[in-house]
Amino acid sequence: MDTIFTPLEALLGGSLIGIAAVALMALHGRIAGMTGILTSVVLFKGDWGWRLAFLLGAVAAPIVIVLLTGASMPVQAELPPWAIILGGLLVGVGVTFGGGCTSGHGVCGIARLSPRSMVATLTFMATTFLTVFVVRHVLGGF
Repeated sequence: MDTIFTPLEALLGGSLIGIAAVALMALHGRIAGMTGILTSVVLFKGDWGWRLAFLLGAVAAPIVIVLLTGASMPVQAELPPWAIILGGLLVGVGVTFGGGCTSGHGVCGIARLSPRSMVATLTFMATTFLTVFVVRHVLGGF
């Protein structure tokens, strides 16, 4: 299973995520943790209007880029559906026990020098490295 390396797109995307996180904190005093934002919208908790706008922007932005540039964004899932569903469920469990997601801890928490977020992000990354190693090299991939 090959991984496509796109450093310029990654730099641009990461920069936009960082700008959005800083703007949300500066303008609203809120952390841009996607799971917390999504949970609040789904459960209609508190001030969900800006949260819905944030989520819609995250979904609409790639669509607008494709429409304006004509660039294609192929999505290729090389895993069977059961593995994708299981992965999603495991991420949900991790988010629950970790008290937040990678965007909340990794982007916003580390930027605020939160020790809790640093530990959570190191745990996320170590688990990711271990999982990729096991799936690709021990189980032989899918």
